[in-house]
Amino acid sequence: MKKLDVYIQVNGEFVYAGDIVGRDYSDATFGYGDDYLASALRPISISLPLQKERFSKQQTYRYFEGLLPEGFARRSVAKWIETDELDYLTILEKLGSECLGAIRIGDAKQEDSYELLSLSRIKDLASEGATESTKLLMETHLSLTGASGKVGLYYYEQSDKWYLPHGLNASTHILKQSHIRYKKMVVNELLCMRVAREMGIDAAESSIMNLGSGRDEDVLYVTRRFDRVMPGDSSHGMVSPYRLHQEDFGQAMGIDAINKYETVKQGYIGRMFDLVRNYSSKPVEDVLKLWDMIVFNYLIGNTDSHIKNYSLLYSAGLDQIRLAPAYDIISTKVYDGMENMAYYIGDERNIHNIGAEQFKMAADEARISQSVAMERYNHIARNIGEVISKVSAEMASEGFEDAVWVGEKIVGI
Repeated sequence: MKKLDVYIQVNGEFVYAGDIVGRDYSDATFGYGDDYLASALRPISISLPLQKERFSKQQTYRYFEGLLPEGFARRSVAKWIETDELDYLTILEKLGSECLGAIRIGDAKQEDSYELLSLSRIKDLASEGATESTKLLMETHLSLTGASGKVGLYYYEQSDKWYLPHGLNASTHILKQSHIRYKKMVVNELLCMRVAREMGIDAAESSIMNLGSGRDEDVLYVTRRFDRVMPGDSSHGMVSPYRLHQEDFGQAMGIDAINKYETVKQGYIGRMFDLVRNYSSKPVEDVLKLWDMIVFNYLIGNTDSHIKNYSLLYSAGLDQIRLAPAYDIISTKVYDGMENMAYYIGDERNIHNIGAEQFKMAADEARISQSVAMERYNHIARNIGEVISKVSAEMASEGFEDAVWVGEKIVGI
């Protein structure tokens, strides 16, 4: 019988929330602890409401499996610890000391510390891609969702140095290398994120770390974590940040990662907006922010904006919930063969068949006034080309000449 304790950080302190118990991953169930149920704290997920009864194995799987990496990183970790890649429970036991958001699985296996990362190690991360980042995941027991190779590091601004977090120490940034199959992905993502911010969309702060020539093998995409916040004045030394709880829409809606794409129409758009409307502390504002994100992803040709690429972000005390800043925004249409959106817009998924009429239908599903929704749609559509040209020229002047090619590909979609 396997038992994993589940903690959540609240105002900088870890609180025991409950446990996952099962013979193995195939029958594991989660249940809240009595003290947590007696507290005034929110549930760890909207899909796991406070209750005395244990949740089913399906409900447990859908939330906790969603904390883990996917793809090559998942397979590599499973191979190294000699378990099946479907065995989310064993992988979570190894990687769960720091997940996205504020969840921690089990006790830390290492003393709390930060290990200075050499420039050569960072270069290895860029050049060796997912292999090196997966090694770092294992070293730091860090779980980061998604299919791309990525790692969480701590940046100490006073010394301009990067560190590996150990034990219960938290990272401040996520570093991601370019994709082995999709060229210029780091430049692509930074361009799209900067365009989003330029257009007033709340997007995560990001940059490129250039470790050499500026080519794919020498660059890393760097995102400041919005689910980490420094406690007060950290200018006098390295201080571990507080974790802010975060859950992606798939977890909150009780949809497992394998179904993050809406391949058959199941009302994902309506459910996404209902989630924000029902749980956001500022629902009117966040509904419009979500609409703008969806419109923007369509207009840049991002067919990979699935439900796990939208999240809810909790306050440090769990008392407030807001739509999280946009992240993982990239123009997939720069690369051939990626034509279906991750969810239906109106009655269509094929990006070539989507236009204003489909967005009017989507507005109805989202329960937004068509006039309001289409005014925002038209504003973004009218201005996006000019902003892409401006930002791509700025990036080229900063040494990333490929931004012009990426920008032209996006505008030509």
